[in-house]
Amino acid sequence: MENKSFDVIIIGGSYAGLSAGMALGRSLRNVLIIDNGKPCNRQTPHSHNFVTHDGKSPKEISELAKKEVEKYSTVQFYEGTVLKIVQNNNSFEVETSTDGKLYSKKIILASGIKDVMPDIPGFEECWGVSVLHCPYCHGYEVKNEVTGVLSHGDMGYEFSKLVFNLTKNLTLFTNGSSHLSSEQLEKLKQNKITLNEEEIEKIVHDHGQIQKIIFKNGNSVSLKALYAKIPFTQNIKVTETPGCELTEQGFIKVDFMQKTSVPGVFACGDNVTMMRSVANAVAQGNFTGAMVNKELCEEEF
Repeated sequence: MENKSFDVIIIGGSYAGLSAGMALGRSLRNVLIIDNGKPCNRQTPHSHNFVTHDGKSPKEISELAKKEVEKYSTVQFYEGTVLKIVQNNNSFEVETSTDGKLYSKKIILASGIKDVMPDIPGFEECWGVSVLHCPYCHGYEVKNEVTGVLSHGDMGYEFSKLVFNLTKNLTLFTNGSSHLSSEQLEKLKQNKITLNEEEIEKIVHDHGQIQKIIFKNGNSVSLKALYAKIPFTQNIKVTETPGCELTEQGFIKVDFMQKTSVPGVFACGDNVTMMRSVANAVAQGNFTGAMVNKELCEEEF
């Protein structure tokens, strides 16, 4: 790479990062987008709830987006991994896995998150295919089917409300004690939502399409779809590099302009919100690119 210094380095080249890159490219900013080519939805066959792209594969959408961003000559791409970000006065030094150190005035963290899979055989293979994270992204395609929710406590109860809107043939699987209150249990009973507290042994599937859940006691339940809330981690160590504050839920804390707690560092996409969707990431990226350009304009005027 000939150029080592940029106005903005965007870490993450999926939907939020590409959208921010387009906004900045159209503002004549010298931009580098760094991506390792491993989006969290890489095995999801179809993306929904994004007008003009409903039903396309995530890969198809991102490839089209990249082609459009590549038209802007001031935007460059680099395939690799960021190892460290160091703030030096009013600029940043970004250390990469293969191309040494790069420099920029501003940083956008569009690096996404990494889902932490439970220790249930078959779960990971079904994740994003028939084990789903979002009823808005995937619920219509499995409406009125035999469906489950894998969660417990308040999260399991609230998630069940959303899924119940799409199917009345619903079971809440808590994989052990439900941790539900007597009022919550009564509400589930009133709505004829089955509660299953048996511990799960494995998920039987056919190329990611869930067939049934096998429990440790030998029982089994057939399903068409299973929604799940699972933990996550940030893809880069933002609390150490570059020292961004996180929310209680583990997201990067940003203000209304997508600014993090570190001056000059912005963030957008799945790493800042529980609303994980392609449409939301694109919207956030577009807005963040505009805010970064505005800050640069203010500093240069």
